[in-house]
Amino acid sequence: MSVVDNIKSSLQKSADELKNFDWSELQNIETIGVWPGPVKLLLIIIVFSGSLGGGFWFHIKTLQATLASVEAEEITLRTDLENKAIIASNLESYKQQLVDMEELFGTLLRQLPGETEVPGLVDDITFQGVGSGLEFSNIRLQPEVQQEFYIELPINISVTGDYHDFGAFVSGVASLSRIVTLHDFVIRTGATRSELIMDITARTYRYNADDE
Repeated sequence: MSVVDNIKSSLQKSADELKNFDWSELQNIETIGVWPGPVKLLLIIIVFSGSLGGGFWFHIKTLQATLASVEAEEITLRTDLENKAIIASNLESYKQQLVDMEELFGTLLRQLPGETEVPGLVDDITFQGVGSGLEFSNIRLQPEVQQEFYIELPINISVTGDYHDFGAFVSGVASLSRIVTLHDFVIRTGATRSELIMDITARTYRYNADDE
């Protein structure tokens, strides 16, 4: 018998085995030992292909997730680089702004009274009140309040007058060359119906040189 005849005979035998095989046997893996060779080979091919395809799929998914992460990082780095480039291109402008801010800060500091100037500031507040037609019943310095960069100096004030006088007084204090803010005002009636009393706290500030 020739080789060709042997091949034909083998193929015919495999075809007969596949034709006569009960495919429901695939549900019982315990009988795999008696399955025809072509069925076993087909099963091996299916399992191998499935494993190869599944591994390739999950590998691709991992690569896609890594790619997305790298792309997001690239966008972040690109944005950061662009921001730094903008800052670098405007560096001289920022330096000038810093100088201007330091000069402005110095100007504001000069508006804060020194410790020895507080009595003069009290005189200025009193002058504004008297000039507005108010009568002082109390003006008293309170203990200093330490803040982070400055020291707050509260001054309790009690004056008698009318609404028009109070408004002129507040406007006059706001126009002082030194920084003075007014807080916690209370207006009540006085001894007569036409008399009003205003209690108010003026706060001025001085620079905390110890924290410089």
